[in-house]
Amino acid sequence: MGTLVEEIFSRKAGREVHAGEIVLLDVDYIMSHDNTTPLAIKAFREIGKPIADKDKLVIHFDHAYPAPNLLAAEAQKKALDFIKEQGLTHFYHQGVCHQVMIEEGFVRPGAVIIGADSHTNTYGALGAFASGYGSTEIGVAWVAGKTWFKVPPTILVELEGSARPGVYSKDVMLYLAGLLGMDGATYRSVEFAGSYIQSLSMQARIVFSNFSTEIGAKCGLIAPDAVTVDFLEHETKAAPPYDLVQPVNPTYERIVRVNVAEIEPQVACHPDVDHVKPLSEVAGLPIDEVFIGTCTNGRYEDLEIAARMLKGRRVAPYTRTIVTPASALIYKKALENGLIQVFMDAGCTIGVVGCGACIGRHGGLLAPGERAFTTMNRNFIGRMGSPEAEIYLGSPAAVAAAAIEGKIVDPRPYLEAPYA
Repeated sequence: MGTLVEEIFSRKAGREVHAGEIVLLDVDYIMSHDNTTPLAIKAFREIGKPIADKDKLVIHFDHAYPAPNLLAAEAQKKALDFIKEQGLTHFYHQGVCHQVMIEEGFVRPGAVIIGADSHTNTYGALGAFASGYGSTEIGVAWVAGKTWFKVPPTILVELEGSARPGVYSKDVMLYLAGLLGMDGATYRSVEFAGSYIQSLSMQARIVFSNFSTEIGAKCGLIAPDAVTVDFLEHETKAAPPYDLVQPVNPTYERIVRVNVAEIEPQVACHPDVDHVKPLSEVAGLPIDEVFIGTCTNGRYEDLEIAARMLKGRRVAPYTRTIVTPASALIYKKALENGLIQVFMDAGCTIGVVGCGACIGRHGGLLAPGERAFTTMNRNFIGRMGSPEAEIYLGSPAAVAAAAIEGKIVDPRPYLEAPYA
């Protein structure tokens, strides 16, 4: 009995486990993508043993798809040849791996999932243990069907109160990143709880688990509830029953309590995700590129927020504005409901579903001296192209407002306009 991660691991191990123990657990799914699968294949070949359970492997092409250069094309061919050779059936190229993993029903409460991507933590929003692993470890897990874990201690983040109008889950998570720092939760499980979390949609909750990576967390968990079940039943292919695992008499290493009503719009400033300031302190900063998308804020709700602000307006003439839906399903819904038309009428460029500009390989690279304001989760030097460019992070609303004015501005005046 214990924290959420201890409960998940205990059920999987068939015995009670506690922070600090090392356990060997079966994993439900093993995820990799076009950047990481080739290295996992190399490890797999060197081991020289067969895949333990092919149904556990899920491979996505999303980081640079369709291939923008020869190296990417060669890597994807290598991965595709492997998929065909092994007869793997879970292969997707319909958007960001984390979003597609959720949509396709691979993520369920109580599951244990590892992925060759640091933002695999995303699935914790649905009450699953999920964490990023190196490609070599992924290749080993293909063969073993399991991997070892050191059970992490847990930091509880209690978020209470109601956010002010124009303040979103991204603002709250950026505030937490500034409060805790990039290493504030290193090899910890972070549980996000409180009345604020309970009030959020699943799309908004996902931001917290996704961004837990940026504070060093091993995983970022939210206990599943009725909101989780409704989301699973109506927005994913996951089928019941669902294991609504909860913490039981937990002992936390640390408890952080925040009243979200005190938070205003936030911006993570160049060059670190914990270099966070209230938006009012950086207002007026000129912006060359706006990017709305990614595994953090590329979901339909995020696009709807931006479209509400951009409807009937044009983006600034010298601020290229790129909108990249996180998945094909999101793109389709945005197209059917007129959001894509709003973006096009406003002068935005619509990107191919996937990671896009976030990783600096295609879809909106920055030149030396340019500055981007994005809904991403990382703003490290060189992340989007030139190491001499700057990256700032904000909510979809803040980023959309910057697109309109060509500079960072308070988004709240634009949110007062009706949207239909």
